[in-house]
Amino acid sequence: QVQLVESGGGLVQPGGSLRLSCAASGFTLDDYAIGWFRQAPGKEREGVGFLSRRYGRSVYRDSYADSVKGRFTISRDSVKNTVYLQMNSLKPEDTAVYYCARGSFFGVSGDYDLYDLWGQGTQVTVSS
Repeated sequence: QVQLVESGGGLVQPGGSLRLSCAASGFTLDDYAIGWFRQAPGKEREGVGFLSRRYGRSVYRDSYADSVKGRFTISRDSVKNTVYLQMNSLKPEDTAVYYCARGSFFGVSGDYDLYDLWGQGTQVTVSS
């Protein structure tokens, strides 16, 4: 079955960290660009971070929204067919449902219309 499954969300205090996982099945994640998006109640979906498909042997390009730059990092584990979103120095405004998605394009993009497969989402709540 072709799918993406997110995990790792939860409740964390401001300043804390979480690592979200996005596990792929039914396809090879390295062959696709990956985007992490989030949506808070009453707000539009927002792109958080993006990772390109592999260039050459092990070269990727990443890009982040200004709101998370320097705090969030995307990485891949090709053996586990999983992408991670490491989130540090979390703020209450990071509270949202986080989704990963795959895209069949080269490079990185925050245009969610370019992504053809989405996970079910995982809730992240940052609160004291």
